[in-house]
Amino acid sequence: MKLILPVEIAHKIEPHLPKNTIVLRVDSEGNIDGDATDAEVYFSWFYLKPTTLHRVLDAAPLLRWHHAPNAGVNHILTPKYLERDLILTNGAGVHAIPISEFVITYLLAYSKQLPSLYKQHSERNWQRGLPIQELTDKTLLIIGAGGIGQEIAVRAKAFGMRIFGSSRNARPLPNFDKVVGANEWKQLLPESEFVVIATPLTPETKGLIDLETLRLFRPDSYLINIARGAIVDESALTTALQEGWIAGAALDTVFTEPLPAESPLWTLPNVFITPHCSGNTPRVKERTLALFLDNLTRYRQGKPLRNVVDKTAGY
Repeated sequence: MKLILPVEIAHKIEPHLPKNTIVLRVDSEGNIDGDATDAEVYFSWFYLKPTTLHRVLDAAPLLRWHHAPNAGVNHILTPKYLERDLILTNGAGVHAIPISEFVITYLLAYSKQLPSLYKQHSERNWQRGLPIQELTDKTLLIIGAGGIGQEIAVRAKAFGMRIFGSSRNARPLPNFDKVVGANEWKQLLPESEFVVIATPLTPETKGLIDLETLRLFRPDSYLINIARGAIVDESALTTALQEGWIAGAALDTVFTEPLPAESPLWTLPNVFITPHCSGNTPRVKERTLALFLDNLTRYRQGKPLRNVVDKTAGY
């Protein structure tokens, strides 16, 4: 069997492969160091460009299974990709722990006034009276109660929060006080002090948080986006933040990354911007490789693979 592996981590995988496995390495531009015409498996790496993906597809006409390390696969499901009858699996779950911890960081930073306290520290200013809040009894709405959303709920519940969620298939979930259908979460906005976007980017969720929706938010609500920037209408969000429709936002992802220097979001005092880093820890790579190797064993044995993507739904 031939595998196409990214040059970045091929050396980590090769020691775990059966001796009859042939490994081809592919770089970030899609250059493969051998004949891939009969390759069956492709393991891509983070920040996969469509041009790289298409070069691999052209070089490997017999490809059967593609594993992507990301949870979101919107950048992969190009028209050319969808022409191929490929099994696509993703990295759903491998980022859930660090991202959920980051969400708690945002919640605490806002509630405990950490930016103002850091500023006072740097100025040697001993000033009391900041509007510090508790998370206990506050309501958190998680748009997208999947793997990441559920890990957020575990940690937020430990702080005594009331937790709402939305899911394509609404059903009771541990740590959630209420879960509604994917089109019903807007009715929960008047009760929610915090709103976290944890849903995949699909044609249905692109621009989900638009001008009309932002008008439904509480004026004291705080928006957190750890999903994809295109889910939020950035112009509408800027207006909402400038005019006080919402209290603030933490954005780990934006429409154009890196965020352009001229973006007004940089200058707004009620915005906390981080460089799409909420899922980054060394253990993510460990979980990613373990998931791929487990799926490779399943593939060889003809067993169902984990994390198979519904390409029609987009996740």
